[in-house]
Amino acid sequence: MGIFKKRSIKSLGKKKSDMPEGLWNKCPSCGAIIDEITLKQRHRVCTKCDHHFTLTSQERVEMLLDPDSFEELDPGLESIDALGFKGYTDKVKSYQKKTGLKDAVLTGRGLIQNKPVTLGVMDFRFLGASMGSVVGEKLTRSIEVATEEKRGAIVVSASGGARMHEGIFSLMQMAKTSGALARHHEAGLPFISILTHPTTGGVTASFATLGDINMAEPGCMIGFAGPRVIKETTHQNLPPGFQTAEFLLEHGLIDMIVPRSDMRERLGALLEYMLPEAKTA
Repeated sequence: MGIFKKRSIKSLGKKKSDMPEGLWNKCPSCGAIIDEITLKQRHRVCTKCDHHFTLTSQERVEMLLDPDSFEELDPGLESIDALGFKGYTDKVKSYQKKTGLKDAVLTGRGLIQNKPVTLGVMDFRFLGASMGSVVGEKLTRSIEVATEEKRGAIVVSASGGARMHEGIFSLMQMAKTSGALARHHEAGLPFISILTHPTTGGVTASFATLGDINMAEPGCMIGFAGPRVIKETTHQNLPPGFQTAEFLLEHGLIDMIVPRSDMRERLGALLEYMLPEAKTA
C-alpha cells in the first residue's frame, strides 16, 4: 500500500542549514576543524599543527603595534590604468570593494613596545598583493617617513610579485623601494623585513630581502620564480623543502623564523637594541 511506501531523500526537499557561515575553519595542513573565535585569539594559527593561516593587513597591524598607536599614511592613493590594460580598472574597483583597501598595502606610523616605527603590510587578498605603482609608492613614502622621523622601518611582505597590469611601472618600484632603503640605512636606522606566505617575484628580489634583519613565519614559501619554472629551466631535481622558510634559514637568506605568538615581543627586543636612543611614548 502507498501509505507504507518509503520516501526518497529527494522528496524531502532541499536541505536547510541552520549553521551560519564563517564559524568554523578547516586547517589546510592537518585538516583540523577550528572555531573562528579560537582562531582569532591565536592570531589565526592552527591549534593542532601550528599552521599559519593568512592574515589581513588590518589583523597584522592589530597584532604587531601597541594599541591605538597606528596612524595610517597616504590612505587616498589609488592605481590608474596607465597602459590601458583591458579590465584593469574594473578589477581594481572590485578588489577595493571586497577588501575595503585602496590597494594591496596598508602603511602607517606606530609603536612597538613604545619604540617608534613605520609599518607597511601587504595584503594578499588584493590582487595577490602584486606590487604596482601604488604599492611601491606607499612603501617608499613610509620608509622616507621613518628616515625623516628617525623611526625603525618594518615591512610585512606577502606577494605574487610585480603587477603585470602595470608593466614597466611595476618593475620600477623595485629600484624605488630599494633606493629609499639605502638612504634609510645611510641614516643609521634599522629596517626589519618580515616575510610571510607567499613572498615571491619582484618583491623577493627587492625590498623583502634587504632587511638588516630578515624574519619569516614558519613554513612560508619564499622565492623568485616558482619551483616548477626553476625545475624546467635548470633540468634539476629540487631538494626537499626547497623555497620554504626553514630551507632558506639553513642556507642563509633569512636570519630567523618567528611564530606569530612571539613576533611582537621579538620585534620589541630587536628595536630596543637597534633603536637605543629612540624616544618612547
